Amino acid sequence: MSDESRSAFITIVGKANVGKSSLLNRLIGEKIAIVTDKPQTTRTRITGVLTKGETQYVFLDTPGWHRSRNRLSEHMVQSVQESMADVDAIVMVVEPFGAIKAAEQELIDRFDRSLPVVLAINKIDLLRDRSALLEQIAQYDRAYPFAAVVPLSAETGEGVDTLLGELAAFAKKSVHFFADDTLTDQPERVIIAEILREKLLLTLRDEVPHGVAVAVEQMKEREDGLVTVHTVIYCEKKSHKGMIIGKGGKTLKEMATAARTDMEHFLGCRVHLECWVKVKEDWRNREGIIRSLGLS
Repeated sequence: MSDESRSAFITIVGKANVGKSSLLNRLIGEKIAIVTDKPQTTRTRITGVLTKGETQYVFLDTPGWHRSRNRLSEHMVQSVQESMADVDAIVMVVEPFGAIKAAEQELIDRFDRSLPVVLAINKIDLLRDRSALLEQIAQYDRAYPFAAVVPLSAETGEGVDTLLGELAAFAKKSVHFFADDTLTDQPERVIIAEILREKLLLTLRDEVPHGVAVAVEQMKEREDGLVTVHTVIYCEKKSHKGMIIGKGGKTLKEMATAARTDMEHFLGCRVHLECWVKVKEDWRNREGIIRSLGLS
């Protein structure tokens, strides 16, 4: 360990759709977390690693805080709670308009006051009049003694370096827990499955995506460098299976083509992707299936 070696474990929290995963991707400089406008896109904790000089930041991206509605969402909420323990700091991501939401107040009420919490006001690129930020900052100041408040845009990158500067203060003298070129601890199969699920979320109607899960059953590299990927898409209803496949298989083919392009970019090689769709009724309340999919 270098005499100057430092590390900081930082959890990113917030309600759904405030841009937590977009912020993680911007901080890391690569897309390691899928991003859509659907609530509960992030289902499990995702670790992103950024090493800048002697300091290594380990970011824990969490599901959006929400009221549990089934066994899967109970695991998601538990993941958020566990991720706020034994870290060096928390980043709470909010939007730059409107009053504090009930889910945000619930999060604030659960903060350990011995831990520093930085407020990141995301999406400032959407503001026509930035003077509105003053009232936004004031209402959060009244709600909690944040260690710092940073307006930023995960979309454009504005303010992200300022956030890193604030977080550097919480790094402690320590070994680096990951190799300096590491971006995430997510296995390749998990990222591949998430890439396909992202395309499902972006394409399907609102009633379908929350009941969809993706499992990679096999990944195999051939001698010519082509990687074959066999996936299974699980849904909860037969009617949803029909929507996923589409007339003549058109919808599934289009989603698979888009996913394959992203997979090839991620893996750096050609990919042959096969997708099968299976119905597992009410799987989000079936503990065995949730565990088998790595969502517990």
